[in-house]
Amino acid sequence: MPSAFQFQCHLVLIFLAASKGETRYLEVRDAGEDDPFLLLSEDLKRELSAGQIYRRSLRCIDMLSIEGQFTFTADQPQLHCATFFIGEPEELITVNYDFVNIDCQGGDFLKVFDGWILKGEKFPSSLDHPLTTSQRYVDFCESGNIQTSIRSSQNVAMIFFRIQQPGNGFTVTVKKNSNLFPCNVISQTPSGRFTMVIPHQHRNCSFSIIYPVVIKISDLILGHLNGLFLKKPSSGCAGVGDFVELLGGAGLDPSKMFPLADLCHSFHGSAQMKIGCDNTVLRMVSSGKHINRVTFEYHQLDLQETETRKENSIEEFCFPSI
Repeated sequence: MPSAFQFQCHLVLIFLAASKGETRYLEVRDAGEDDPFLLLSEDLKRELSAGQIYRRSLRCIDMLSIEGQFTFTADQPQLHCATFFIGEPEELITVNYDFVNIDCQGGDFLKVFDGWILKGEKFPSSLDHPLTTSQRYVDFCESGNIQTSIRSSQNVAMIFFRIQQPGNGFTVTVKKNSNLFPCNVISQTPSGRFTMVIPHQHRNCSFSIIYPVVIKISDLILGHLNGLFLKKPSSGCAGVGDFVELLGGAGLDPSKMFPLADLCHSFHGSAQMKIGCDNTVLRMVSSGKHINRVTFEYHQLDLQETETRKENSIEEFCFPSI
């Protein structure tokens, strides 16, 4: 039986799959008028490509993967609301306040969070984000100089809000900006291919896939300097400043996930792993001394699959205790 985390995330990803025309994922549930996610059609995408601005109302719990102008107006007291934003891996999210009418003194709030939070877990984790947790929140009511434009540090962001007076609300415009070196990413789909590059930066980057997957690393360059590669350590990755780890778990925060494998030497070839977890993360740790790069592809794991490749393949499972 899927966990509550996986069910919540799959609701999000069902919406995303629909917006990309991947209707085979819609068999899980029907999209009715009361569905919390608005499914976007290909006709709408063609209209938007012609330069039109997409506009619609927000629900209390909502998901946006497209640029446009979005308005929330309370028809009753709304105490626990959130909107999740997601872009492509190489995109950043910018949220602009166009209009805000809330009662800050009466207990209303409107906050932007740099990343995602689900059930108290953050992505990116506190270990992998350039800002402290408190700096990742921008509170409209507490900001001395009202910050009308907030840009995320990765391809996901969200807003929390509470509006108690019917008729009050806000309007935001969501835009996307290109990110030359994507770092922390949540994948919109259960399959894809990605190359992560960290150019002389002391930072950790995670790529999160909220599905059980088969992940295949085809190219890994670590510690590249003047055409030479660091030698493979004698045991594990202890003491190595640059390495890649694969993590699995049932939550959102990579720092709370179970380590499945470490890769701490460069190679060209193929290394494959099957990870039957609700969430799979490839995380690169970089010392900042070198240009590190990893190329990988992934697809959703068929849990009925019995065939196991013997070469460069490790079978891994997630247990309820993880």
